[in-house]
This record gives sequence, structure tokens and C-alpha cells, in this order.
Amino acid sequence: MNSQIQVAPTVDAANPWATHAVRIREIEPEVRDVVTYRLAFEDPAVAERFRFQPGQFNMLYLPGIGESAISISSDPDDPQRMLHTVRAVGNVTKAMARKQVGDQLLLRGPFGSAWPVDSCEGQDLVIAAGGLGLAPVRPVIHYVMNRRDRFGKVWLLYGARSPRDLLYTSQYDRWREADIDVQITVDLGDDQWDGHIGVVPVLFDRLQLDASRTRIITCGPEIMMRFVIAECLSQKIESKQIYLSMERNMNCALGFCGHCQLGPAFVCKDGPVFTHEQMEPYLDVQDF
Repeated sequence: MNSQIQVAPTVDAANPWATHAVRIREIEPEVRDVVTYRLAFEDPAVAERFRFQPGQFNMLYLPGIGESAISISSDPDDPQRMLHTVRAVGNVTKAMARKQVGDQLLLRGPFGSAWPVDSCEGQDLVIAAGGLGLAPVRPVIHYVMNRRDRFGKVWLLYGARSPRDLLYTSQYDRWREADIDVQITVDLGDDQWDGHIGVVPVLFDRLQLDASRTRIITCGPEIMMRFVIAECLSQKIESKQIYLSMERNMNCALGFCGHCQLGPAFVCKDGPVFTHEQMEPYLDVQDF
């Protein structure tokens, strides 16, 4: 499958297997088992030529343990401040969780397709995210904030299981100040929660969308994305106007190992960002 979404070259286009040393400069706890790492290249020349597009990922490598595909969650206009928000769930990410500020690891990338932010300019934009899926779309939020006059109405619909599972809570007011309509929901509230309770797709009931000029960006659990897509289609938004991130079993980032193949596509190479039009026949294929 040839992706309709643009793909940028890696920092070493001639050798995508090349790794570069990075050092952990900051570690910011987010929610349970999730932290954000700020990484910096050891080699200033590599740092100078590193660029990424919203939606792309890096491969973070711990020698002797393995590597993991992690979305870049920072501002694409400030590539020197490189952030990755990571949940400790596997051997590599659990080993990363034991790292300290000043420790070193290896990185290669960036890889994959990007959110089509430039083609969304002049349109209304809905960003719908669930759980850790807010991390891969945060660069889109930065992109919009830096160019707010180029977009129409912009909504962020974000949900998590509970208030304590919400990412980046200190930034919501800043996003709202940039004229982004931020709407938050949780599956289960607590004694302090006075916000919306329910799943992300229900938040679409609050919006009045012009289907002809609305673009959708969605990332999160696949069940959530399927319901977001169904809601959008019911509002006559065309399949080609809906973009989703399919982050399945990306082991090599180059489409060689085959672990992330979904239909004719290799998610790491042809994605992770696809249009719904591309992915519609394969969304119900189970991830083994």
C-alpha cells in the first residue's frame, strides 16, 4: 500500500539502521506508569539536522535489552526539545523506567507517516484522543497553536479511564487560551471530578460540524477510534477526511520484520497515520 500521507526522511536517510546516542535531560512523571522523557543528542551535528513531523515516532534502543517504537510528543517547531511520553508495559519500557536523568540510550528515526496538518489548514479540525493516544497528537496541538490563524474552529476531545489517568492536565488552560475548544471526559469520575463522564465519541454530540470543511484526527484505543469514526461518518464526514494512527507491533520501523503488517500495509513504514479510507477494510482485524 502506498500511503497518501507524507513521510519525512530519517536523520540518517542513507542508513535508517544507524543509532545515535541521546541523554536523558528531564524526566517528568505524568500518570501511573507513564513518564515523559526529554532527550538530547550527544552529537551537536546530529541534533542540528534532526527534524520530525507531527505523528512520527522514534525507535528508542537500550543495548542488551531491545528497542521500542515511541511517538514523539513535542513541538515540531522546536525539534531540539525532543519529548517522548512512555508507559512502562514491556521489557524495554520497563527498563527505561529505571533510568535516571543523565543516563544514556540510543535512538534512530524519525520514522513513519505524519498527520496531514498542512492540508488541514483552512479547515475546521477535531482532534479526538483517548488515554495515551494524546501523546502522538500533542505535536498537532503545538502546530495549530503556532499557526492558529490558519485554521477554522479547532476542538480537542480527550478522555481517559479516570481523572488520575488524564495526561498533560497542566496544559489544558494554555491550549484553551490558544482558542482550542478543549473538552475532557472520563469513564469513571471520583469525589473531586465535576466534569463530563462518558466515552470520547459521545462528546461529538456537543459539536456542530460542517462536514464539508471538517477534518478529523484520532488516536487512542482502537475500539475508541472505531466509534469516533462511526460518529463522524454518521455526520456525513467523508472517509478520506478522517485520519487515524495505527500503532500495532512496530518492531523494526522499516517494514522488514512483518510484525506490523495489516492488510497490504506495514504500519511502521506506510503509517502509522492513515486515512480511514485506506484502513476501513482492516480495522476489525485483531492484533495478535
